[in-house]
Amino acid sequence: MKRKFPRLAALAVALALAVSMVLPAAAADAATVETAAQEAMTYAATYGQAVSIQYALWQDGEITAAGGSGVYSKTENRALTEDILYGVGSVSKIYTTVAVMQLAEKGKVNLDAPVTRYLKDFKMADPRYEDITVRMLLNHSSGIMGTGLSGAVLFDDTDPSATDGLLEALATQRLAAAPGEYSVYCNDGFTLAELVVEAVSGMDFMDYVRSNILSPAGLSSTFAPGDDFDTSRLAKTYTGSDTRALPQDCLTAVGAGGMYATASDLASFGGALTGTQLLKTSSLEAMAYPEYSRGVWPDDTLDSLAYGLGWDNMALYPFCQSGITALAKGGDTLRYHAALVVLPEYDMAAAVVSSGGVSTYNQMAAGKILIAALAEEGVTVDESIPALPEAVSAAMPQEMKDYAGYYASTTVQYKVEISDDGTLTLHCTTYPVSVPDQAFTYCSDGTFRDAAGSAALSFVEEDNGETYLHQKAVSPLPGLGGLPTSNYAAVKLADNAVTPELQSVWDDLLTMSLLPMDEKYDSQIYLALGEAVGEVPDSIPGYMGAARITDETAALFAARVPGTGGRDGMDYHLEDRSGITWVSVGQSAYMDLAGAPELFTGSGWAYTTVQSDGYARWYQVGAAAGKTMTVQVPQDAGFWVYNADGTVAASSVLWGDTAVTLPEGGLVVFAGDPGARFHLRFAA
Repeated sequence: MKRKFPRLAALAVALALAVSMVLPAAAADAATVETAAQEAMTYAATYGQAVSIQYALWQDGEITAAGGSGVYSKTENRALTEDILYGVGSVSKIYTTVAVMQLAEKGKVNLDAPVTRYLKDFKMADPRYEDITVRMLLNHSSGIMGTGLSGAVLFDDTDPSATDGLLEALATQRLAAAPGEYSVYCNDGFTLAELVVEAVSGMDFMDYVRSNILSPAGLSSTFAPGDDFDTSRLAKTYTGSDTRALPQDCLTAVGAGGMYATASDLASFGGALTGTQLLKTSSLEAMAYPEYSRGVWPDDTLDSLAYGLGWDNMALYPFCQSGITALAKGGDTLRYHAALVVLPEYDMAAAVVSSGGVSTYNQMAAGKILIAALAEEGVTVDESIPALPEAVSAAMPQEMKDYAGYYASTTVQYKVEISDDGTLTLHCTTYPVSVPDQAFTYCSDGTFRDAAGSAALSFVEEDNGETYLHQKAVSPLPGLGGLPTSNYAAVKLADNAVTPELQSVWDDLLTMSLLPMDEKYDSQIYLALGEAVGEVPDSIPGYMGAARITDETAALFAARVPGTGGRDGMDYHLEDRSGITWVSVGQSAYMDLAGAPELFTGSGWAYTTVQSDGYARWYQVGAAAGKTMTVQVPQDAGFWVYNADGTVAASSVLWGDTAVTLPEGGLVVFAGDPGARFHLRFAA
């Protein structure tokens, strides 16, 4: 049986979202906020397949409504009470932004000063790093490649090494874009901002947050991994249909996405940003300024993203249709999902948090709750779904054919073909089997429309010299409203002629199953392997996915896309080690599955030791299939066993397993501190 472990394209996908199209019937008009909230949560939980979901509404200084649905645990008879905590993911960035703004108010930080003024050891392998300002960290325009969080996403482990080692990691990285050129989501920028807070204040980041944000705002149910709190308050998380709860979800890059909170505490934090309890009015207004407009950005901003300082959006649909300022921030870890929406003019804030689910749906649910609360005050929000501008099919100017070619974002690449009759065919090269080709027809306004007239594609030649594929659509979601899209989906890849032999080197890599070698034993990456299985992409001439092939050892990230299309860029470096292919992706190392030897069972016992290089020890089950392996696990170490389809069959980290019947066609990995020795026994 062919093993279905992640191919290179799948490694770029942080979260694959599969939305069920079997939806509940549209909700009736809500008579009360509580009714509206319960209905909105039902829809958000259904769309996102959440295990549990909670909400809270803050108005005029207090929580006026709160509730939840789902289960705290699939196996424990425990109520889902309002004191249950959830990871808020990237909503943590708002706490970080507030901390920086407070220091700016005190004259200790200048937003437009270079980061090097505050972090003396900050260096990069790109001289332009000296132009990165503190503001650019908060508005995502630093040009830093993206996310160095692989060592920060752990199970039941508060190790801060990823944050502590960020400056060292960045020292060898280049920039993906010039500082300030455009805003593209960047977690590392906020980890740097966290370090700026520590350097300037002289305090540990969470000590600063507790003293200057949580305590003044009366927030007693907001924590970070490593804080002293009852971890049983954390909502249980799961993988797939397994009823066994996973260990504590720890994202240790706290300033970028690691905080926990109850729905009420998160809504109350948002409420504190409707007044001057934490920041001056001038600072709040600065956070809500359209920072995205300082760089390359689509003219049409009716999208879920339009960055301020920290905020994902300051003109959230549908509130913007009624002239109401709505500030929004969403957050996702691999297990938790959260959204915060604030209406500063009306002293309102709503938070929706969940175990499982998707932050986008949580944000839409928070919007529905606020719409119901405004209705009780006699304020009506125009919830009509904006239609695309009128256009009819038309003869296409032949110069439009010049836009044909390959387009790329970080995670998805396309081949665009344009025929003489004005038909645009969009072929997804990343998922050539599961994503069917789409046809669009040229129309009188210069866009290409789909058959339903619900989506429009166009091409934009921007000031930075790039040509972007622009997409515009509004997707109606019954019960939650509409989800508008108006963004640059991908950038046109420049021609890059390489020899057939060189192309073959990188095309071969696309078909390999790659194994992580330097992840900590309790990294969530080991579980994500089985959840990110990808199909073999089509080859793009001169490229390996979104990376431009330079030679037989390097392919460099080339998807310079504002918004999220260019987030988490990755350079790839190949190395042949004794006939086995290794690839470095950012700061992480992967090895071809062919380098994993068959598991040796000896005369019924064996051992394996993590060497001084710290690399994980991978083995193919081979002839040991069907035998029961018992493992003596050393301290600061763990093992994982995978079925042939990539799913986890056993794990000392997840479930405390010490024995497993080895699956046919499976894999085993042992990881831990250098010198960790695993003693193994095998029985038929």
